[in-house]
Amino acid sequence: MPNGLKRILIVRTSAIGDVVFASPLAAALRRTYPDAHIAWLLEPGIAPLIADDPCLDAVITWPKAEWKALWRAGRQLELWRRVRAFRAQLRSHRFDTVLDLQGLLKSGLLAWLTGAPRRIGLGSKEGSRLLMTDVVERGGDAARISSEYLHLAQYLGLECGDFLPRLVMSDVVQTRAREVMARHGLAPRAFVACAPFTTRPQKHWFEDAWGILCARLIERGLTPVLLGGPADAEAAARIASTNAGIVNLAGATRLPEAAAMIGEAALLVGVDTGLTHMGTAMNTPTVALFGSTCPYTVTGRDNARVIWLGLECSPCRRHPTCGGAYHCLRDITPERVLDVAGMLLPALA
Repeated sequence: MPNGLKRILIVRTSAIGDVVFASPLAAALRRTYPDAHIAWLLEPGIAPLIADDPCLDAVITWPKAEWKALWRAGRQLELWRRVRAFRAQLRSHRFDTVLDLQGLLKSGLLAWLTGAPRRIGLGSKEGSRLLMTDVVERGGDAARISSEYLHLAQYLGLECGDFLPRLVMSDVVQTRAREVMARHGLAPRAFVACAPFTTRPQKHWFEDAWGILCARLIERGLTPVLLGGPADAEAAARIASTNAGIVNLAGATRLPEAAAMIGEAALLVGVDTGLTHMGTAMNTPTVALFGSTCPYTVTGRDNARVIWLGLECSPCRRHPTCGGAYHCLRDITPERVLDVAGMLLPALA
């Protein structure tokens, strides 16, 4: 990247976990170009997660849901008007360079709409390569957290530092999170944040295992707190019904407040999901459970551990061969999770 670079846009519109993984890129850009204008483009639901990052000058939201609704309603003319208005908004920032971290056709189109003279795509596919001026193939040490984004940062010659996920919550967000904690009698460092849910069942640890783990935590004087979105409410209620000492906040907090609560927790235990990766970003002791997906086993932090059995069939990603048995997760016992957690939290040893 040229030394005179002044206006940079990061495009990583979703998902939560990938935004967390990519978060150190903003700091690397700021260290390298302290006077640059740095912005991030992403979907509205995730935007609050990085809205308070001091390394960003602007957070731009892409109204994807609105565009899809107009398309489904057959209102193509209004959709075209909205697209043109959004293009004008993007071009008003006069970006020199766009970094498309997603590498998909949709993200490539968004990068192209900016009119930036340099558009760098990470692992671009789905035809998005044709919309880029440069393409950087994905690389890096797959065992390390945030590796592909570190690979891009190194390619660009950025001052990478430790290049670990980082989230910054405002005082307002932290106050709201503490108000939620107070309503449920949760003291800082006296509860364990649990992140059991994802959008893919093959990434889930089993509900009975969560029930056993929560019971063991309660026996040791720690309150398990279930975190998740509205879609997770039913499953969370089933887990919570196993023990009156479990606090169920699935669907009851906004994303930034959940992140702030994770920052206040004594420990986080979770599956391969965005909330779990926030544990590392908030420097909270974290135990991450991986099964069907490729894990990062190098967390970059002394207080974070990954449990992955490394079965021959794992990672299968979206194509399990076990008929739904998911031995890769079933064979991770609550006792093993507690043993690993005890390495990070003496109260559990």
